Amino acid sequence: MQKRKHRLGLWTGLLIGASLLGLIGEPALAAPCHDPAGFDAWLRDIKKEAAAQGISEAAISAGLNNVAYDPSIVSRDHGQHVFDQSFEQFSGRMINKDRLRKGALLLKQYADTFDRIEQQYGVPPAVIVAVWGLESDFGAVTGNFDTIRSIATLAYDCRRSDMFKAELFDALRLVERGDLTPATMRGAWAGEIGQTQFMPSSYLKFAVDFDSNSHRDLIHDVRDVLASTANYFKSYGWQKGAGWAPGQPNFAVIQQWNKADVYARTIALFATKLAGGDSAER
Repeated sequence: MQKRKHRLGLWTGLLIGASLLGLIGEPALAAPCHDPAGFDAWLRDIKKEAAAQGISEAAISAGLNNVAYDPSIVSRDHGQHVFDQSFEQFSGRMINKDRLRKGALLLKQYADTFDRIEQQYGVPPAVIVAVWGLESDFGAVTGNFDTIRSIATLAYDCRRSDMFKAELFDALRLVERGDLTPATMRGAWAGEIGQTQFMPSSYLKFAVDFDSNSHRDLIHDVRDVLASTANYFKSYGWQKGAGWAPGQPNFAVIQQWNKADVYARTIALFATKLAGGDSAER
C-alpha cells in the first residue's frame, strides 16, 4: 500500500490492501462527471501536452495509442467505503496467522538481502515485510488492471484530474526510461504497480536496482521491491534505531506511506509482531 505525494498510497493507499485483499465490496455505479464521448479528444490534447513536457514520441505512442476510457474504474473510484471498521477489526483481519507465518519465513529467506538493505537505508526488515504483506500478500495479489488505461480514465474524470494527469505523464516516463512496457504495466485499479504498490511517480523517484542487473523491476524482482520500499521510507525521514509504534519517531514516516490511521497503525502492529514484539530497531 506510492505517494504524491509520490506514492498515491498516501491517500489511496488505504485502498490498496483493502481492495486487493477483498475488503471492498462491489462499487456502486457512479455517473461520470465528464461525458465519456469526449475522452478521445481529451487524449489528443494529453499527447500534445506530454510532448511539450519533453516525453518522447515513441513513449507517447506506445503508452497512449489505443487507450480507451474505462467506466468501471470511475465506478470503483466513486464507490469507496473502506475504513468503516475499527482498528481492532481491520488489524485483526489483516494480520492473520497465515501472514505472520509467511512473513516470518520470508524474513529468514531473504535475511542476507535484508541485512544489506538495513545497512544502506536503516529500515528494519520487519517494517518492509509488514508493508509487503499488507499491500499485496507478499506479491501474490498485485492487480491485473491496465495501469495506463486506469490512470488516463481517472485523469479524465474531474475529481482529481490534475493529480492523475501527472501520474499519467510519469507512467509514460517509466516507459521512456525502459523500466516497464505498457503491456507489463498492470496493477491495482487506481494505478498502483508492483509488490508494494507504487504509483508511477513513486516508481520514478524511489525504485532502485538493488541486484545490479540494470533494471528496476518492482513487479517481479523481490530484491528491487524490498530495497525500493526501504528507500521510500528513508527518503521520508526514517530514523535508524528509533521505534515505529504510534507515538514513536518513525510512526510519522509510516503515515507518509499511508495517511489512513487504521492502516498506518496496522503496518506498525504487523511489524512489531514480526519483530518479536519490539517496535524499535535491533
